Amino acid sequence: RMSEMKSVTNSAAEMVKQLLAYGRKQTMQPHPTVLNQVITEYIKIIRPLIGEDIEVELQLAPDLGVCFVDPHQMTQVLMNLAVNSKDAMPEGGVLKFETFNTEITEKSRIHKAQPAGSYIQINVTDSGIGMDEITQTRIFEPFFTSKDAGKGTGLGLSTVYGIVKQSNGFIWVDSRPGEGAKFRIFFPRTDQQAREV
Repeated sequence: RMSEMKSVTNSAAEMVKQLLAYGRKQTMQPHPTVLNQVITEYIKIIRPLIGEDIEVELQLAPDLGVCFVDPHQMTQVLMNLAVNSKDAMPEGGVLKFETFNTEITEKSRIHKAQPAGSYIQINVTDSGIGMDEITQTRIFEPFFTSKDAGKGTGLGLSTVYGIVKQSNGFIWVDSRPGEGAKFRIFFPRTDQQAREV
């Protein structure tokens, strides 16, 4: 009985944490970070968890700049995206992480909401089942899920959205049914010296 109560309490606490992230009220400890270090350490953890039928590819810019983020929260972002991708590839596939230094100008920007400037970009791409346009418009909403009943809380991607926004970043998704999905995340670049993760 006590173990059940503990399990329910832990689940509730986790849900509150995710809702706080979505609402951008989660406590963060940002500092200048090179995201390649976060991804490299994270991949060591995720490889055994996603299974042998999913191939992980890394294309990390060797000269990647610095952004002002909370490395632990970035790990949570990557974890939620990887779990989402894993569920989208039940038969296996490829999960790819890329990093870039990106300059966005008034002419080159695709989304008007994103100001021109220097950014660090992360792409997380999978070769899964993809999403239609209607699903894409709702994936960052709390409690929205396209998974079967009992297989998702609908908080994973809303948590990602909240953390990215709280970090002054931007996230966009490109997907089509049967063609996988690509999440593109941008964080403003800073000239500060990075701390070791």
